[in-house]
Amino acid sequence: MNTRKMVIITMFVAIAVAGSAFVSFPAGIARAYPIQHAVNVIAAIMLGPVPAVIIAFLTGLVRILTGTGSLLAFPGGMIGAFLAGVMYKRFGKAWLAGVGEMVGTGIIASLLAVPYAKILMGTTFTAFFFVPPFLVSSVSGALLGLVLAARLQGTRISAKIGQVE
Repeated sequence: MNTRKMVIITMFVAIAVAGSAFVSFPAGIARAYPIQHAVNVIAAIMLGPVPAVIIAFLTGLVRILTGTGSLLAFPGGMIGAFLAGVMYKRFGKAWLAGVGEMVGTGIIASLLAVPYAKILMGTTFTAFFFVPPFLVSSVSGALLGLVLAARLQGTRISAKIGQVE
């Protein structure tokens, strides 16, 4: 991995961590943090699935270590980032990266969170506890990410990031 790519990954992590501290809203019984999902979509489009998953993992790790996130940040962020990257890489359509983020986080990760939370966090919540807030967060973040990715498309920054591959 080259230095430029590592710096870009670090910048995306910083944006996601800082954004999570400043942008959140109530989503039923939990809070939605859409910036992580927006970063997942943008990173999936600009860098691909593996860097997007690395960014999601590092963001979750930093948020857990700083006390601003829970262990659910790992499956929530990483599954959505992976599916967004795979969908964009396979079909080349930005909107499919958004759909991948929504399905990956909003549905798959929320269902996986049930046994994950039971084993690692000692909770006994059902899927109905996780699905609504995960969906609200991922849908709002994916839509924001798609808007930002569209605005970035064709800019010099986008071209420079795209050359990192």
